[in-house]
Amino acid sequence: MVQSDNLFNRFLPDEKAKVAALSVLSNTILVVFKLIAGLMINSVSVISEAIHSGLDLVAAMIAFFSVRTSSQPPDERHRYGHGKIENISGTIEAILIFIAAVWIILEAYKKIVLGSTVETVGVGLVIMAISAVMNLIISTLLMKTARKTDSVALEADALHLRTDVYTSLGVFIGLAALEITKIQIFDPIIAIAVALMIIKAAYDLTVKAFVPLLDVSLPGEEEAEITNILELLRAEGKLVDYHKLRTRRAGRERHVDLHVVVPRNHPIHEVHQLCDQIEEDIEKRLPASNVLIHAEPCQDKYCSLCRSCPGNFSQLQNKER
Repeated sequence: MVQSDNLFNRFLPDEKAKVAALSVLSNTILVVFKLIAGLMINSVSVISEAIHSGLDLVAAMIAFFSVRTSSQPPDERHRYGHGKIENISGTIEAILIFIAAVWIILEAYKKIVLGSTVETVGVGLVIMAISAVMNLIISTLLMKTARKTDSVALEADALHLRTDVYTSLGVFIGLAALEITKIQIFDPIIAIAVALMIIKAAYDLTVKAFVPLLDVSLPGEEEAEITNILELLRAEGKLVDYHKLRTRRAGRERHVDLHVVVPRNHPIHEVHQLCDQIEEDIEKRLPASNVLIHAEPCQDKYCSLCRSCPGNFSQLQNKER
């Protein structure tokens, strides 16, 4: 039993992996039932939902792989860790979603041109209702875990499934309208509406996942947190100035590097303590931050700002007390 538990924990090492595995399982079930229902009633909108869920399954598997990989520590080949695998995962998901949307539009267009008859609408209504409820539960759990662990891959999967909730409801409404009015064109029209929603989801996901691969800066509010920390330390007289602040993100990890200017007579152990304090303060405000600090002595241009120049800073503080 102990061996079994160890194997389970090795395969699903953390909360992110467990939730991602649950997403894979739920999508597998939905693909099977939607495809069977769509073929039974000859509904392009239900079949389009099955295809969409099929892409969701592939995306969930990619997300599962990425969260397991991203949690691994840095190694000889990946000195900065494996965080960006989550961004790659999200980008692949966006491409898959877009491909699914194009396929759905083409199939719906064929149905409009050639005509088709949907049969036994009740089966489709039941499957769409079950799909909407199941995806709502799983997407809510995924988003909660994504925010808790700051996981790009899980957030992408959650947004993906949340779109499925809306598309399943759309197909449900379309089938209900078809049942009431007996107008068959409702089916392909709803399918096209579903596809357009999917394209919107693909675009949002692309922006969320792909942009960080270009090493863009952290959001303005996060950089403001960093500058607030530095300004407070400067106001306290612990550093003279700072510059060359650079930030980027890789998965859930944030990378920050900067130069700090310290009084030239500061002992090395005090400079080291200052750098440790900056790293700790940033880590408290922005979890999963990797901070690299270059300390340099003050120059003449800072003399009007530096209270400790040319004397020893700590000695000056003691005198003031």
